[in-house]
This record gives sequence, structure tokens and C-alpha cells, in this order.
Amino acid sequence: MLAMPDEVETGYADLNGTRLYYETAGSGRPVVLVHGFGLDRRMWDAQFFDFARQWQVVRYDLRGFGRSALPVVGEPYRHVDDLAALMDHLSIEQAALVGLSLGGLVVLNTALEFPDRVSALVLVDAIVGGRPMSAAWNDDYRAVRNQAREHSVEASKQAWLNLSLFAPARAHPQAGPRLRQMTADWSGWQFDNRDPENTVVPAIDRLGEVRVPALVLVGERDQPDFLAIANELKAGLPEARQGVVPGAGHMLPMEAPGEFNALVMDFLKSSVSISGK
Repeated sequence: MLAMPDEVETGYADLNGTRLYYETAGSGRPVVLVHGFGLDRRMWDAQFFDFARQWQVVRYDLRGFGRSALPVVGEPYRHVDDLAALMDHLSIEQAALVGLSLGGLVVLNTALEFPDRVSALVLVDAIVGGRPMSAAWNDDYRAVRNQAREHSVEASKQAWLNLSLFAPARAHPQAGPRLRQMTADWSGWQFDNRDPENTVVPAIDRLGEVRVPALVLVGERDQPDFLAIANELKAGLPEARQGVVPGAGHMLPMEAPGEFNALVMDFLKSSVSISGK
């Protein structure tokens, strides 16, 4: 387990009718890290501590995950509004946004909905709104959710962890135990409730509107859907570069932190928007 840096601010932000847990460290240009589905801010341990040497880094738990409050059934909200409000709470006008999977969807949607708040994007094994997933993926996810209805939320959580999506991470000596711990700590609320999150942004049809530098990263061993999405993002985003990390799967920042950090840090340093030149 990595030690926390000396100067880390932790806290809860009451905003948009919810409470979000966040951590921030370092100084300089802001970088916000957004985790994936079923995970929490801890997936960024290797990035948070490294990036904080050069920038102000924020990581937080999305509504419904980690230490943040659960959604309320029937009360609509948007992750993009939560993120913008958290930036307001921390007096951050503009930031580079880094998101994995669901987090990738959140940060891409934020760049479309709040373009002035985003200086650069890093999209990692990302999901994209309006881009249908394959029948195989949908069947697997439906089977995971059915476990909650037929057995228990814990059964759904275990089925989620057992997906082939996470096979490379499960086999990884460091990433595997951390992934299992985050899954165990997760409430699994989303498997037993209808999440009222209502961000409907057909981002796949609006990629040309994103006018900030973007880095699209994917693990070589990720599932076909995510490999295809990475290619589509590279083709559709006006200022995109792409990287495929050999040997890594869907949990790229945890499975190959050295390679991932080097790629992201190089991108952020060279990006016109993040450098302020």
C-alpha cells in the first residue's frame, strides 16, 4: 500500500443534493482523475502520488461509489454536473480530465457540456455515449445484473469481477488484490436499483466539437469493444493522439502504471492547453 503524500487535503463536498468524497494534493495546473464503474478513487493510487509532484491532482468518488453518497431512486442527477460543482467547490476554473471506462464517458461528456472547464482529455479504455456496445458485451452485463435479482447483490458483484474484462487485472500480482478489495468494498447499489443518472450525450456523434488536446489510451488485451472505441475516438477527435499499451488489459493504470504514467505525463507536458503556452 502506497503512503499518502505529506500534503493531502481530504474532505466531503456537499453539492447538487449529494455528498462527494475527494482528495487533492500538489500544486500547479489542475488534473482531475475519474474512476470506472464498480471502482473508486483508489484505482489511481499510482497516478495520484506521482502526478502530485508536478500538478494539483484531484481524485474523487463518483456519486454511488466509494465514500460518496448513494443516488436516490427517482431523483435525477448527472455525473457531469457533480464534476463541475466539485471543481467549483475546489475553486478550479479549468482542468485536464483523466477518466477510465465509465470515467472516460464522464470526462468526455464534461468536455462537451462544459467546454470552458476542460483544458485537455485523457480517455482510458473509455465508454462513449451513443456508441452501442456489442451483443456479447450486453449479454454479459445482463447476466451480471440478473444475479442480483436471482440471488443477491454480492452474487452480481462477484459475477462482475469474474468477467473476462478483468482477467488480465485479476492475474496481475499488484492490480488483482486491489481490484478485489475495491469490488468487495463497493455497495453494488447499481445492480439492485435503477440509477437515475440521466446524462444523455450522444458523444460519438459530437466528437468533432471537442477542441482540446486528447490522449486516447487502451490496453492491448482489453475487450474488442474498447479497442474499437479507442480507434473511433482517435479518428473522430480533432486533436487526438493514441497509445496502445502492450500486455495490459482494461485496468491499464493499475496493470501498467509505469508505462501509463509516462504516456500521460508526456502528453500533459506537451499539450498546449495544459502548458498554458
